[in-house]
Amino acid sequence: MKRLRLTIPAILLALSPWSSASAQVSVDIAKITCDQFTLYKVTDPQNIAIWLSGYYHGLHKTTVIDTQALSDNLRKIKDYCNLKPAETLFKAVETVFGPLQ
Repeated sequence: MKRLRLTIPAILLALSPWSSASAQVSVDIAKITCDQFTLYKVTDPQNIAIWLSGYYHGLHKTTVIDTQALSDNLRKIKDYCNLKPAETLFKAVETVFGPLQ
């Protein structure tokens, strides 16, 4: 009986991470506003900037990324977004860097 009392809590403890696992979240980047971007309401802005950089580089069929430029561009987008929090992030990127082509 003593062995059973120890086994049940051990099994429950081993299975507990499965019950608290979080669901995967999908985000439509085109719907993110500047306010959501700058105030970390979706995720860290750097994560989104990295995705945007990959998106732009994919459109231009280039695999070279300038990490210093990525940091500078993130700052430019944050500065713009602080001025226009209701703007969508894609609109902000197009305004600062030109149309997505």
